[in-house]
Amino acid sequence: MKFKMHAANRAAACGIALLAAAVAATPASAADATWPSDVSARYKLFFNGFDVGAYQFQSRFDGKAYAASSSAEVSAMFGAFRWRGTIESRGTLAGNAAQPQTYQMNYKAKKIGSVTLAFDKSGVKSVALVPAKPPHPDAVPIKPEQLKNVFDPMTSILTMTHASGGKPCDKTIPVFDGKARFDLVLSYKGTEKIVDKKPSGQPAQLVVCNVKYVPVAGHKPKDFVNPWVNYASIEIAFRPVPSANVYVPYRITVPTSIGAAVMSAENVTITSSDKTQIALTK
Repeated sequence: MKFKMHAANRAAACGIALLAAAVAATPASAADATWPSDVSARYKLFFNGFDVGAYQFQSRFDGKAYAASSSAEVSAMFGAFRWRGTIESRGTLAGNAAQPQTYQMNYKAKKIGSVTLAFDKSGVKSVALVPAKPPHPDAVPIKPEQLKNVFDPMTSILTMTHASGGKPCDKTIPVFDGKARFDLVLSYKGTEKIVDKKPSGQPAQLVVCNVKYVPVAGHKPKDFVNPWVNYASIEIAFRPVPSANVYVPYRITVPTSIGAAVMSAENVTITSSDKTQIALTK
């Protein structure tokens, strides 16, 4: 039971970290002036089939800069594990990719903590963690060059959904979350038909990508020897919304040996650059 409780807590935390990196509905071309001006979404969180919480997301784009915020609340194992957090990310557009400027995550589990990142054009400029603990002795040291040209978890989705040629599953995304440096390697898995609760006028299908979590630095190697999380088979399903030029993250699945952490879209509202509203309801 102790192992299962510990594993469930880690699964929920892992799920939140990955889901936080994949909830923004963002445009298929960062150089395209037709970015949606506003996106709001609500997602339900499940672990091993049980409803464990919700995730709210909001983003705005003014033609030059983006601002995204989100909040999550999770209660699992009959309340034995609780997690609440907020995330804010801001940046600009540089060529065909998002350029992060600031990232702030505040959370409360057993303790209160935060992660604050600042970026410049080359990469991570500063890191502040609360509580401020030194890296674990067994952790792989993070080299300065590994923090160049990386994204925070929230901004990573802008690159992830910048679908050049309509291929959202053909990417490798370098990410730094304040403690660990890792790559998300996407590959095409297939398509899936869906049914809208209310007709939206958008294609009723998902483009499903396999996502491999590849540790680079900041991690403990022993955690990736026969891991209970299947880091090679994470899945993200995007919903194409051609009229708004976006790919909406619709479902994310993180498989573990004791069940899957899943985030599923409940409703998404997109305001396009011409103020047209598109509502997706599951």
